[in-house]
Amino acid sequence: MARAGRWPDSWLMECGEWFRQACGSLLDLVLPAQCAGCGATGSPWCPGCAHGLAMCCFPQPRHAPPTPCPAGMPPVVAAGRYAGVLRAALVAVKDDGRTDLRVHLAPLLCAAVEVAGAAYPDAVLVPMPSSRSAVRRRGEASVAELTRRADRLAHRPRGVVPALRPLRRVADQARLGRLARAANLTGAYAVPARFVRTLQGKPVLLVDDVVTTGATLTEGARALRAAGAHVVGAAVVAATERRRDSRRGSSANTGPPG
Repeated sequence: MARAGRWPDSWLMECGEWFRQACGSLLDLVLPAQCAGCGATGSPWCPGCAHGLAMCCFPQPRHAPPTPCPAGMPPVVAAGRYAGVLRAALVAVKDDGRTDLRVHLAPLLCAAVEVAGAAYPDAVLVPMPSSRSAVRRRGEASVAELTRRADRLAHRPRGVVPALRPLRRVADQARLGRLARAANLTGAYAVPARFVRTLQGKPVLLVDDVVTTGATLTEGARALRAAGAHVVGAAVVAATERRRDSRRGSSANTGPPG
């Protein structure tokens, strides 16, 4: 039940989606469509970027653990590298409201889920949650919406259970290093009581858009295990590549929070 004086999050999400679609339709009447990958006008996703997206993907989704891999992180499968037009598409969906690009990203996530859960046909999908501020700003929980769309493409849909909730505010992870990200997220998520019975003893696949250091997936797995779930793996659209910082002698992040 929503607290007095606050609109329910579900209502805010529905209104945000309606408003975004209405604004998009009006803009389409005035301005030519712009490719989210390269900015070219005339198409929301041009043929060149469609080809570039394929080039960013692995021949088959594959295990893509971060280096170093955090203790307690489930094995993660990615469809491609967080680079080039794949990165541009993910950023456009999350930050620019380009929900039309999910038609290109959902098949990639669906394929990653199939590989990650091949040995667990009964595993359900639990998306990593968005913060309340992000839901208000975007009008939706971005990863949850992408997960639902990907699951609808599956030959045998698994079902999506949005069981994780943020417990507190966390700092923006984009500028944090590996250890700082882990500390920032420790104890950040929990499973509400209404989902505990559903998940107890149940195989679960965590889902996110991107994995960088693994801190987000590790914390999500911890919260689910505390609720009695059996976390068998994770699936993401893209995995960031790690580069060596010669000045510091350590790995540096090339990706977003995660």
